[in-house]
Amino acid sequence: MTGAGKVVVEADGGSRGNPGPAGYGAVVLSAAGDVLAERSAGLGVATNNVAEYQGLIAGLRAAAEVGAAEVLVRMDSKLVVEQMSGRWKVKHPAMQPLFARARELAREFERVGYEWIPRERNKRADRLANQAMDDQATGDRATGDRATDDRATGDRTGVARRPEPGQPGETGPGVGATAQAPPASWTGAVGEPTRLHLLRHGQTELSVARRYSGRGNPPLTGVGRGQAEAAARRLGGLANVAAVVSSPLARARETARAVAEAAGAEATTHEGLIETDFGAWEGLTFTEAAERDPGLHRRWLSDPAVAAPGGESFDEVLRRVRRVKTDLIARYGGADVVVVSHVTPIKQLLRTALDVGPSLLFRLHLDLASLSVVEFYPDGHASVRLVNDTSHLA
Repeated sequence: MTGAGKVVVEADGGSRGNPGPAGYGAVVLSAAGDVLAERSAGLGVATNNVAEYQGLIAGLRAAAEVGAAEVLVRMDSKLVVEQMSGRWKVKHPAMQPLFARARELAREFERVGYEWIPRERNKRADRLANQAMDDQATGDRATGDRATDDRATGDRTGVARRPEPGQPGETGPGVGATAQAPPASWTGAVGEPTRLHLLRHGQTELSVARRYSGRGNPPLTGVGRGQAEAAARRLGGLANVAAVVSSPLARARETARAVAEAAGAEATTHEGLIETDFGAWEGLTFTEAAERDPGLHRRWLSDPAVAAPGGESFDEVLRRVRRVKTDLIARYGGADVVVVSHVTPIKQLLRTALDVGPSLLFRLHLDLASLSVVEFYPDGHASVRLVNDTSHLA
């Protein structure tokens, strides 16, 4: 990798109540001590340990974005440092998805080390975490990418943290739900979820002909525009849509514009929501692609690490879609967001929520302009509420 080379990530998270209103902060520093990036966001209601892990995840993401090759993580959470270093086991179910996500991000670097530091040496990240909780309390939505402010005065007060578990077994009160704040449902999920309304774009000429349609940019047909309007009428009835976020491709943007106008929400694009790059198979039917590259096509159907010629593998799509999910939760945590995308990214988001293997890609059907709904909780839980609903098209 090229870019920032070696960096230091300072990360922190806190909860006012444990569980209670929570937030995280992370700072990326160059070897010379210059601030390269800052991240912070409110998490709704969560535990201190969940917030600490979310701060680590945000810091690793930011380090990757500045092009770091080697990372030294400094945190005042003994639990996170010991678990990420491999010395303590991760036994609590609420921590396991967060630990897995952090380990996945860490593997993108050449080297990652972890160092525990006392709280007084973690003031920059602590300040950002407290600011995120303050903003959350006053109704200001954190952006997930707070600009450096040299006027900051240091520590803010008010983070109520319980002592972390004193042993690797995680038996202390700072993990998971407590008697003070019972789980939201029988699943044990804790905190206010981010609800993603996953809408597939409307019809195009390539979808009518059942041809691979990846990075090509066909517009919606007349039927497709009608489908977008029907979806807009349905989603426009949602009470509080924070944003409508779409793939940058025209068919998704056109669908998203209709929804944004009906919902009265901001419309933005995210590159990570783009469809799979089918490379040389773009515009071909299934049969034509199989005849062109019979052996490769068979492997592609059975191995998500295999890419179309000159294209992108499903594993690559999964990795970027996971980054999209993290971005959306950091920016719109606890809110309703309409995500307008394509069949593969939507399936990958559902796969992430269900925590299942790649077979879902081939066993789940998603119609054009169909709606699926998934909730992601700040403690790592997820709940799929709806899949492939087309009742608004009737």
